[in-house]
Amino acid sequence: MRNLCKPERLNKKKIIEKVFAGGSRSFSIFPLRVVWLPVEELDSQASILVSVSKRRFKRAVKRNRVKRQIREAYRLNKQPLLDTLSTAHCRLAIAFIYLADELIDSSVIESKMKIALARISEKVTDKE
Repeated sequence: MRNLCKPERLNKKKIIEKVFAGGSRSFSIFPLRVVWLPVEELDSQASILVSVSKRRFKRAVKRNRVKRQIREAYRLNKQPLLDTLSTAHCRLAIAFIYLADELIDSSVIESKMKIALARISEKVTDKE
């Protein structure tokens, strides 16, 4: 498995605003809320953004830990989604928003991530 390279991180303000402005699709699988939008002007098949609220975790150490857990869970399970996107000739901007008020074990986050990515690929193939 490769690591999460620069084009796979969503950092263009315009695209981020588009994702949250509306017209994007979203669903929740506790502790994650997933917001995604097909965007053509991306460099990679899927670019992700991870958000953890400062209101839920006051300390940056905890916020960073959760972000690391989510990024790692995505990195380990992204391949089936990327395969689906390349066959569908589609590029996605995906935002993962953490909803829980307490720290959750990495294995739980990883299992929820698998479900979330499977659901995204399902909806991308349905749209075709």
